[in-house]
Amino acid sequence: MELSLFDKELLNYLQGNIPICSRPFAKIAAEFGTDEETILSKIRELKAAGYLRRIGTFFNSNNLGYVGTLVALKVSPAEIAPVAEAVNKYPEATHNYEREGKYNLWFTLLTRDSAQESNILNEIKNLPGVEDMLKLKSKKKYKVNVQFKLN
Repeated sequence: MELSLFDKELLNYLQGNIPICSRPFAKIAAEFGTDEETILSKIRELKAAGYLRRIGTFFNSNNLGYVGTLVALKVSPAEIAPVAEAVNKYPEATHNYEREGKYNLWFTLLTRDSAQESNILNEIKNLPGVEDMLKLKSKKKYKVNVQFKLN
């Protein structure tokens, strides 16, 4: 799928302008001179084509009482895909990436408390192919806002 000018403008808009209201996509549609279903259909199409991963908000998880950690897994190469799929089934897991090196699958985990974190990590540690796990707690949090301008 090649991106149209409309697709690029919508992707640019979605990176930081989603309105906070009961029907944000209707409001976006009005700004784009179209209807809500066209916007929703285009978003589904862009997601299916891999241009859009998720639409969501950022919040300060620590202030809300959540526990976050970066997790590095050493997974046997033959089991990378099934382990990644299993990790992705946890709504608490985000940013799941395969990487080169000894620890070849990395993800972040955001849980309500340490007990939930321990339970999930124990389940993941016992998945077939998981050889080792590192929990990397942050000492200082840095937030980077990356937006891609599509022309």
